[in-house]
Amino acid sequence: MTITRDSFFINGSWVPASSADVLAVTDSATGELYATVPVGTVAEANAAVDAAAAAFTAWSNTSPKERSEFLQRISERLAERSDDIAETIAHEVGMPLMLAKGIQVGLPIATFADNARRAADFAWEQEVGNSTLVREPVGVVAAITPWNYPLHQIANKVAAALAAGCTIVLKPSEVAPVNAFLLADIIDEVGLPAGVFNMVTGLGPVVGEAIVAHPKTDMVTFTGSTRAGKRVMQIAAEMVKRVSLELGGKSANIILEGADFPRAVADGVFKCYLNSGQTCSALTRMIVPRSRLAEVEEVAVATATGFQPADPISGSSLLGPLASQAQLERVRTYIEKGVSEGARLLCGGITPPDGLEKGYYVQPTVFTDVTNDMTIAQEEVFGPVLSIIAYDTEAEAIAIANDSAYGLAGGVWAASDEQAFEVARKLRTGQVEINGGAFNVVAPFGGYKQSGIGRELGQYGFEEFLEVKAIQHP
Repeated sequence: MTITRDSFFINGSWVPASSADVLAVTDSATGELYATVPVGTVAEANAAVDAAAAAFTAWSNTSPKERSEFLQRISERLAERSDDIAETIAHEVGMPLMLAKGIQVGLPIATFADNARRAADFAWEQEVGNSTLVREPVGVVAAITPWNYPLHQIANKVAAALAAGCTIVLKPSEVAPVNAFLLADIIDEVGLPAGVFNMVTGLGPVVGEAIVAHPKTDMVTFTGSTRAGKRVMQIAAEMVKRVSLELGGKSANIILEGADFPRAVADGVFKCYLNSGQTCSALTRMIVPRSRLAEVEEVAVATATGFQPADPISGSSLLGPLASQAQLERVRTYIEKGVSEGARLLCGGITPPDGLEKGYYVQPTVFTDVTNDMTIAQEEVFGPVLSIIAYDTEAEAIAIANDSAYGLAGGVWAASDEQAFEVARKLRTGQVEINGGAFNVVAPFGGYKQSGIGRELGQYGFEEFLEVKAIQHP
């Protein structure tokens, strides 16, 4: 049965769309129609910004305790509905259900709860010399979010903005928007004041650009491709708006001599393939000693073959389909380019996995003999495609890792945490995990270079939505 949503959430109410046009959302496992959502117009985007602007003064003057209580209730309702939200995202994006509940829903639950605590505990004023520094919300926020971790990226922006006292207009991805409607349902249920949170679905060049360009928008927070991020920045620059961007990545995973190679390589393959490789911080470049290349290749192929794709709802695999036909074609094009540029294909390729001709499935793929100037080593594939690159010295490994337009994440494996930490310091990237360190939902997330501007999550993500005022006194 197809899910149908035909309204936008504006000024505390579900407002029927003015246009009969819809966005078709396909089921990633079958390619069949899963849902339809309305296509917003510039007028509807403007109405949402106007509602947020009208609500800002009252919301920004509510007590931090009151804002905290709203965010905590949202977190609790997300937890109560985690099963159906996880299933929705598994259909939309293709992440296996067993992972989707813990990651795609678990992270947003934690993020709303963290920002609830942050709003209540934050030191909003500070004395510095003869000045009182006052932290105040930046204003009306336009949020544009991607499809790969759709609710997680929404939560990163919405929870922090609301905790800071901002009001917000959300334009979720047209590829995976249904989960955003479920969040809007919850926000409606908990009784957030009218206009504080607004949501309009539609196309980026229409709804997205309208909320960015609106004169009443004070800040733009965007996650997506570097190309689209540059466009957002150009529009926002016309009115000197604050911009936070979380863009692409081509993260390197350096494995040093002395590391536990079987463990490091297997972990690296998983970190590359998580969410079918549709992760901006995926460790897609495995940089290994040339003397250990054959061993690495053997472990990588053995691990990859254990990631045979399966239906994300009923299957038991850790690897599901890609999110869309466009994404499938993109990944296949990159695989073909890797072969044509001279990389050696160890496993995988463009042929659909056996028995999975329907849907957007691609085989887990491993390339070796990759050089860092190849397209698959420089551009974001966004699929389960691992590139193995050999090095001769530690300095060369670091140089290869840093030879990228991006700087979002990275990994280092070494004989000791101390050695790994010293190499991690030399990587020009926003996050580095050493010896398999786990993702931290309250650590700042964001990148260097063309991976973006600003940070999300935790204290630093929260403070992105605050201005600092200095009040001098005698």
